[in-house]
Amino acid sequence: MADDVQALELWPGGAPGAMGDSLEDRPRLLPFLPPSAGPRAAVIVCPGGGYAKRAPHEAEPVARWLCSLGIAGIVLHYRVKPYCHPIPLGDAQRAIRTVRARAAEWNLDPSRVGILGFSAGGHLAASAATIFDDGDPDAIDPVERFSCRPDAAVLCYAVITLDRFRHHGTLINLLGDPPDEDLRRYLSLENRVTARTCPTFLWHTSDDQAVPVENSLLLAGALRKSEVPFELHVFPHGSHGLGLAADTPAVRNWPSLCADWLARIGFAGGS
Repeated sequence: MADDVQALELWPGGAPGAMGDSLEDRPRLLPFLPPSAGPRAAVIVCPGGGYAKRAPHEAEPVARWLCSLGIAGIVLHYRVKPYCHPIPLGDAQRAIRTVRARAAEWNLDPSRVGILGFSAGGHLAASAATIFDDGDPDAIDPVERFSCRPDAAVLCYAVITLDRFRHHGTLINLLGDPPDEDLRRYLSLENRVTARTCPTFLWHTSDDQAVPVENSLLLAGALRKSEVPFELHVFPHGSHGLGLAADTPAVRNWPSLCADWLARIGFAGGS
C-alpha cells in the first residue's frame, strides 16, 4: 500500500462557502492506495460524529481495511458544524467527482467508485447515494464534468431519517435550530430513493440507543420498493459507534460480510 500520497484539497483555490482558511475550512481527501495491479475500485470513507466532528476510528483504519481487500480507501475530511447543509453534501459530491477525475493518476476504475459512512457520516454517504447529478459537460472546472453518483454505498449504523427516529444532534448540526421543515423532509433519505440509487450494504444493531435501527430498516424498505439491490444485517446487540468492531464479538464479522458483498458486486481487485 502506498502511504506516500498526500492529502488533496477538494478545491485548492478555496472551497465554496468557506468561513475561513483553517484546515476545518478546507475539505480534503486522504487516499490509501493498494499496490498497482490493474485499475482498482475505490471507496470514499465518511467518518461519523453527528456533523460536529469526524471520528478517527471510523476514518484511516477503515481505509486501510479497504486497502487490504485491494480497494482504494479514501478518507473524506468533510466540513462539519458550524457548516450546515448543503456544505457537507457538496463536499461529498466533489469528492466523488475528484476521485473519478484522478482515476488515471491513482490507477482507479472510474466506473467503480463507492462511498461508505458511519452514523452521521452514513447520512452523508446515503445523501450522496440518493442526491446526485451526472456532471456538467460544459463546466469550466474539469472536475465538475464528472458524475457524482456513487456506484455502491456501505452504510454503517447510519442516520437516515430526520423525522420520528432521528438522531436529534445530527438534525440540529446539519440544518440549524430550528430546522427548516422542508429540508427535514428532503434530507430524510428514505424519501429520496429511486431506481438509480446504487446497490447498498447496510448494517445496524437492534439495540443501538443513539441511532435507532429503524433508520436502516426505513432505507431498506425504500430500496426494496424501488427494486435497488441491497444487503441488510441487523445484529442483536452492540453499542453505537463501533467502527470496525474488532473488540465486539457479536458484530465483528460485519467487515467480512461486507467484503464478500463488495466482491460479489465487482469491487474487489483490479478490473
